[in-house]
Amino acid sequence: ANAPTAHEVGQALVVASRALVGIAARSLAAIEGELTLVQYRALVWLAERGPSNVGALAEAVGIHPSTATRLCDRLADKHLIQRANPPGDRREVVLTLAPAGRAIIDSVTRMRHAEIDRLVAGLDATARAGIINALQHFAAVAGELPDDAWQLGWS
Repeated sequence: ANAPTAHEVGQALVVASRALVGIAARSLAAIEGELTLVQYRALVWLAERGPSNVGALAEAVGIHPSTATRLCDRLADKHLIQRANPPGDRREVVLTLAPAGRAIIDSVTRMRHAEIDRLVAGLDATARAGIINALQHFAAVAGELPDDAWQLGWS
């Protein structure tokens, strides 16, 4: 058999990514009405990054700082984040993920992993090993670091 072309591999990756995006969408649908995608991404970013200020969060999530302030108001009202002023600086606001925010991320992540695990369970050992090998190589070529996963709302 001929080795697949780069285009054929690309097509297979696009199809697989559609499946993964579908899994992500279904896991987020469970929190629909509670959180928007941008609010969820903000929580994930705080979980990955740790305490931050509104400006850094706005930049990371790709929204205007005034929009980020309103987003933080909503997240704080829902007790998903906490805001505090560092000692000696009442203008600076430090945002941290609250336990309830962490619980939402953990819940969405558990749902995602359960669905992926269920699908992967149908593959034989050779296919599983091949997927790991191929995806690790692909991620390395893409220069992707696990820390960047939050940008798509994955965690």
